[in-house]
Amino acid sequence: MIFGLPPSAMGQAAALADEIVILSRGVNQQERARGETHLGGTLGGRASPYAYDPGGREPVLMAHPVPGAGAESAAPRDVLSAASGNAPGNANQVAFQTPATEVVPRPEIPLYGPLDLPVTADEGPVDGMTLESAIEMLVRGNLDLRTKFLEIPQARADVLTAGLRANPLLFGTASGVPYGSYSPARPGENGYSVTVIQAVDVNRKRLARVDAACHALQVLEAQYEDAVRLEIDALATAFVDVLAARETVRYAESAVGGLNKLTKLAETQLRQGRISEPDYERLAIQRDSAEIGLEQAQAQLYSTLRSLTRTLNMPSEAADTLQLRGTLLPESVEPPTREDLIPLALSGRPDLTAYRLGVRRAQSDHRLAQAERFPDVFVLYSPFEATNNRPTGGQNAESWSVGAMASVPLFNRNQGNIRRAEVNVAQSENELAAIESLIVRDVDQAFAEYQAARRAVEQLQTTTLPRAKRMRDGAQRLVTQGELGVVEYLNAQRDYNEIIRQYRDSAVRYRRSMLHLNTVVSERLFP
Repeated sequence: MIFGLPPSAMGQAAALADEIVILSRGVNQQERARGETHLGGTLGGRASPYAYDPGGREPVLMAHPVPGAGAESAAPRDVLSAASGNAPGNANQVAFQTPATEVVPRPEIPLYGPLDLPVTADEGPVDGMTLESAIEMLVRGNLDLRTKFLEIPQARADVLTAGLRANPLLFGTASGVPYGSYSPARPGENGYSVTVIQAVDVNRKRLARVDAACHALQVLEAQYEDAVRLEIDALATAFVDVLAARETVRYAESAVGGLNKLTKLAETQLRQGRISEPDYERLAIQRDSAEIGLEQAQAQLYSTLRSLTRTLNMPSEAADTLQLRGTLLPESVEPPTREDLIPLALSGRPDLTAYRLGVRRAQSDHRLAQAERFPDVFVLYSPFEATNNRPTGGQNAESWSVGAMASVPLFNRNQGNIRRAEVNVAQSENELAAIESLIVRDVDQAFAEYQAARRAVEQLQTTTLPRAKRMRDGAQRLVTQGELGVVEYLNAQRDYNEIIRQYRDSAVRYRRSMLHLNTVVSERLFP
C-alpha cells in the first residue's frame, strides 16, 4: 500500500514499486542470512570442531551412539553445522548424539619378565612435571583446544553481526524526459528526484536475532568447557600411563637385581656341587628373562612419554628428558557418597549445561521465527523533487514527498518455520532429559569401578601381597641353604610374579578410576 503521496509523486512512486519489491527481497535475505550465521552453514567456510549442537535447528540424520563405544561408532554422517557442529536438537532428526563420556578401553599393560616390588616408593624428582602443571600446559598449548576456542570469538562476531541495522537505500530518478524537447505546442514536463529508502523493523526481528546469537554463544562457551574437561581426562590417562610404565621399570629393575644376587649364589653352589647344572641354567634363564623384560619396560616408558608430549604439544625430543612427579597410589581421599556425586555431576557438567542452554537457544529460535512473520516496512522519503516547466512557459517547481510500502501477510506468515521451531524446542527438552539420565548412569558406573578398584588394591596390599612375599622369601631362603630345589623356587617365584603383576594392574586401574571419577562429576575430587 502507498499513502501520503501528493498526486504529482504518484507516478514516481509507481515507478519505484517494482524496484523496491526487488530490493526488499534482497534486504530481507541479507538480514536473515546475517542473523543466522551462528545457526547454519559453516563458519569461515569450514565445519565446526564440536561434535554436537544443543538447540540447533538444521536437520541432521545420524546413528545413536552405543554406550561405551569408541569415537568411530558415534561419529556423525554429515557435515557439521556452523556455530557448534552437528545439531542433535533439530527437527526431523531420528536420533541425537550425546558427548562421549565413556572411557575408551585402554590396551592391556604388556607382560614383562619377572617383577618384584621395589624397597622404597618413588614419586619422581621434586622438580618433575606434576599433573596440575601438565593440565595448565594442556590448556595453553593443546592445538585442538585452541581450534575450538576460536569458535567463541567467531560467535561473538555473529552477535555483533546480528545486531547491525539495515543500510538505507538511495534512489535517484529522472522522469518524463522527452525525445527531443517540450514546447507549448508539445506540452509536457520532466522531473527529477532523490529518494531515501529505509527498512523499518516493526516486529523487532533484530532484537530476536541478537537474542538467538547470544544463546548460541553461551552454548559454544559451555561446549568449550566440556572440551577442556574431556582433554583433561585424556591427559590424565596419558599421565597415568607414564607413571605405570615408570613403576614397571622399577619393578623390573628390582627383579633383575634380586635375580643377579641369586644367580651369583647359584654359581657358587654349582662349583661346590650343591646344585646341578640344569638347575643353574633354569635360574640363569629366569635372570635373562628379567633383563629382557627390563628392556621392554624401558621402551614402553619412552613410548608413553612420547604420547604425553604429543598431547601437551611439546617437541618429540622432550621425551628424552621429561620427568614426572607423581605416584600411582596417592594419599587416599575418601570420596563423597553416590548421593553426593550425582548432584555434583548434574550441576557442574558443562555438557549438560550446554544442553540446558540449548533449550533456551531453541526457544529464542522460536521467538525469532515468530518475529519473522512480518517483513520490514519500507519508508520512502524524497527530500528533493524538481519539475521543469520552462519548456511550456511556466516556472520550475520543487517539492518533497514521503511514502511507505509494506507486504500484506495474507499467505506467508512463516508458519512452517514457526512450527519447526516449536518442534525443535520439544526435541531439545527431550535431549536434555536423556543426557541427564545418561550422566546419572555414568556416575553410577564410575563410582562402582572406583569402589571395585579400591577394594582390590586394599586386599592385595593387606593380605595377598604379604602372603605371596612370605612364600617367595621362604623358598629363596631354603634354596640358599640348599634345602629346596631350584625348580620349586622358580615355581614360587612365578606365583609371586603373577601377584606382583596383578597388584601393578590393580594400582593402575585404581588411579585411572580416581581421575575418571573427577571427569564424570567435572570436579577435582582426587589429586
